[in-house]
Amino acid sequence: MAENGASAKRTSSDSSPSPSVPREGVPCWVDAQLSDVEAGRRFYGELFGWTFHDAGEAGEADDAGRTGTAGEAGEGFVWARLDGEPVAALVRKTDGRMPTVWSVYFHTPDARALAGRIRAGGGQIVTPPHPLGTLGTTALAADPEGAVFALWQPDGHTGFGRRRVPGAFAWAELYTRDTEAANVFYGDLFHDALFGPEASPDFGRAPVTDVFAAEMPPHFLVHFLVEDAEAALGTVTRLGGRVRVPPFETSYGGVAVVSDDQGASFALLQR
Repeated sequence: MAENGASAKRTSSDSSPSPSVPREGVPCWVDAQLSDVEAGRRFYGELFGWTFHDAGEAGEADDAGRTGTAGEAGEGFVWARLDGEPVAALVRKTDGRMPTVWSVYFHTPDARALAGRIRAGGGQIVTPPHPLGTLGTTALAADPEGAVFALWQPDGHTGFGRRRVPGAFAWAELYTRDTEAANVFYGDLFHDALFGPEASPDFGRAPVTDVFAAEMPPHFLVHFLVEDAEAALGTVTRLGGRVRVPPFETSYGGVAVVSDDQGASFALLQR
């Protein structure tokens, strides 16, 4: 499936917290835009064993609630933690017209410079770079085919505290109509992270039609690692979610595409 999937095999050392200064283009954070954050807490808390802290709790800045990619979440923002470490965020949608979706953020040391390169490469900047209190600077972008992703220039919030362990982020797959064009676009933006010496990317590209109907628009699919995919699928269904695509094999592991009880789609990955 993923053109760089051969690099997805991990060692046990990869289960440690992420380095504080990743390469530009490394997926460093995910969040979900939801209508009902409390329902999201119940769903993901049981599915992945996450605990939650409201913005302002446990020493976090009061303005931490403004990390959503599609708008300012205010009091509707919560940190999701695994073993006490941040792994994701749930953000209340401020406008019902906004999509219910998981978004992936890519690390950058300079969001404004990267936004300029995105435009030069044929992409679009949906929301220009702007600071989020003391947490960092973010922007929302789209590639030339319209797949939406976010940028993160860290300050107080560096990103994942845990990754590549059960219950945490493990992979982001771009489903696109032209994988070669995607490799050119993202390779220009994030060359060292994807193709540089000792690169170990958590980001692959695959044709939309490998998994989805031809009319599905290009998009990123966030993957969370699980120990037992069959059991996790049963939990998703019991909690009111849906299995969108039954389990299938990829070069980076076994995958099933699901959605939560509000319609936000994501993938379960078993390696």
